[in-house]
Amino acid sequence: MSNSEILREFLLETHENLALLDSDLITLEKEPAEKNTLAQVFRTLHSVKGTAGFLGLVKLQAVAHSAESLLSKLRAGEMRFTPTIATAMLSVVDAIREMLASIETFGNEGSGEYSALIAEVDRLREAGDGEVLAAQPAEAALLVTQPVIALPVAPPPMAHVTTPTPPLIIPSPAETIALPPLESASDAKAAHVSDSNIRVDVGLLDKLMTLVGELVLSRNQILQHSASHEDDAFLGAVQRLNLLTTELQASVMKTRMQPIGNVLNKFPRVVRDLALACGKKVRFEMDGQDTELDKTLIEAIRDPLTHMVRNAIDHGIEPPEIRKSRGKSEEGRLRMVACHEGGKVIIEITDDGGGIDVARVRDKALSAKLVSPEVVARMSRQEILRLIFMPGFSTAASVTQFSGRGVGMDVVRTNIEKIGGTVDVESPQGQGTTIRTKIPLTLAIIPALIIDSGGERYAIPQVSLLELVSLNPDQALRGIERMHGAPVYRLRGTLLPLVFLDEQLQIEVTRGVADDVNIIVLQADDRPFGLVVDAIRDTEEIVVKPLQKQLKGISVFSGAAIMGDGRVALVLDVLGLAQRASVISGAKSRTLGEQERPTAPVASAGQTLLLFAPTAGGQMAMPLSLVARLEEFPRTALENLGARPVVQYFGHILPLVDVSEELECLRLGRRSLRSQRRRHSVSDAVSVVVCAAGDQQVGLVIDRFLDIVDDHVADRSRASRPGVLFTSIIQEQVTEFIDVAALVRAATIDLLPHTT
Repeated sequence: MSNSEILREFLLETHENLALLDSDLITLEKEPAEKNTLAQVFRTLHSVKGTAGFLGLVKLQAVAHSAESLLSKLRAGEMRFTPTIATAMLSVVDAIREMLASIETFGNEGSGEYSALIAEVDRLREAGDGEVLAAQPAEAALLVTQPVIALPVAPPPMAHVTTPTPPLIIPSPAETIALPPLESASDAKAAHVSDSNIRVDVGLLDKLMTLVGELVLSRNQILQHSASHEDDAFLGAVQRLNLLTTELQASVMKTRMQPIGNVLNKFPRVVRDLALACGKKVRFEMDGQDTELDKTLIEAIRDPLTHMVRNAIDHGIEPPEIRKSRGKSEEGRLRMVACHEGGKVIIEITDDGGGIDVARVRDKALSAKLVSPEVVARMSRQEILRLIFMPGFSTAASVTQFSGRGVGMDVVRTNIEKIGGTVDVESPQGQGTTIRTKIPLTLAIIPALIIDSGGERYAIPQVSLLELVSLNPDQALRGIERMHGAPVYRLRGTLLPLVFLDEQLQIEVTRGVADDVNIIVLQADDRPFGLVVDAIRDTEEIVVKPLQKQLKGISVFSGAAIMGDGRVALVLDVLGLAQRASVISGAKSRTLGEQERPTAPVASAGQTLLLFAPTAGGQMAMPLSLVARLEEFPRTALENLGARPVVQYFGHILPLVDVSEELECLRLGRRSLRSQRRRHSVSDAVSVVVCAAGDQQVGLVIDRFLDIVDDHVADRSRASRPGVLFTSIIQEQVTEFIDVAALVRAATIDLLPHTT
């Protein structure tokens, strides 16, 4: 092996070891008596020093030797590991990392001067700046239980080091490091581990992944071709090829997978340094470091995670004195968890700070003119929280080295969405904050649903797919409604916004009334919506190719794929499509019937409500769970059945009740008078809320639909008249909550025969 190859191997191995040193030193700062960790740190620095000496890296060797000498005294039990020593050792790690970067870039150790750092480390060793303990030779005899891979060439003499240092091993027979014989079991095990692992250039893995992608395309073409053959031998060979290709694909993709701990392990150091700089005490916890993710994505999430950790420490966790005044421990808690869930990797960062002040977020957004007062007034608490992801948003009172420039969380969301992920925030008042990130396992080869729209073929990543719904013409006529001109479909009691793909892509399609309707239920940013397409074909594994620059600016596409028949299919970006259709753009999404929580009875504190204006004016509300459909009938369609207006509705008679008029009749204690007193809208259409009363349906006539909101009805006033349950304030307006049961009874009684 040449010196250049040895140097390259040294750089790779040392970079990995430095990441572990950061984590180990933070552990020692918290648990100074952890001897195994101390021994591991010592072995790592000893190996770095030895190889640096062989390669003639004088500065690096001197810094490592100084730190090794301090660690030797710590191992001997003559000193206790303290935060001061931890800071010095972390500075040593930074110095080594700086020199490695210079070697990689310029081929030398750089012009940095490290004599002051060496002097500080030597001062700590000689002065015993840590807690000095009585010497315990027996405890100092820490044997190297794991073999250290050293180069066979001895390092040059340390004549250039002028600072006197004690011998590496304290002279005592009990402290001799005994190396086992070559034929021992431990050595055989070490050799086995060494032989079973090799380093492979990332470029080679990328090329291998590309070749496997082409093989998958060829496999798909052969599978389509085989569908027209009846030769059993040929079909058997094709099936075998299919299985082998799938297995090869999985194996090659696994070579690109790395534990996410490769990123997370750097955060104990980051948290420690940020906490010290901010004057806060923070306990950092991690879980799920073994969760595997594609190497490309691991590199992509490094900076977004750092932004989130900085925000948690700078904005989330309070200073010790404030935490103490609130009855909390002085030490804040920051937890980072990674896990697999539904084909994605979930990363949650949670702090136990004061949470996000929703009122402050709202005021900042208004003062920065990021949203209008009208839009904010219609937002739920969760939607206001999501304003922190808008460009230019910041609640920091002043600019610091960590925050206040208004670029943090916007950058986080942008970078996460670039790799097909999503990010969201939860922050119960005063109970801390959780940032939840979802990212795909890989972007190379993905399963996708192939669909047709407007004569063109498209692919939808299955990771965003919830379910498929097919409606025959009659079901479509009954099930698809319109609210404020926007189509919605009631799926198991939840209003699902509908997006017609041909309309979004501006493709002219003639859709007949007798055609089936295919709805693909997708999830974008944790919000479901229905995508209406012409046809659903099949699922297929596709190799996603990047778009050319002419198409990169189109947000609804994320890439392209070659199908088995050689045709090209554009890959839909579900998040971009939802944003283009305004499904996830604040107020519009609410008018489309967004429901983040299930509906509840009237007595519940929080529920989804239908707001409407009655014919007499004002604002009224009713639980959306009591609504069967929202309809608009031409005024000419209204007929009379006795004194009651009715309309023909899907082959049945639907009795109509004017809400304003019926409430007035209930107040007067008499039957409704169906005179011409009814106040009509100037519109030629009649807005009707269809409610179910057992097997009977009743239509409540109103002036217009206002909105669908999720609200917590906390302050209630007594009902001002019969037919009203109570009054409250919704969207800063006094709102009457109607007694739907009373109005339905009035309509059904009028339909029964009676005598005078």
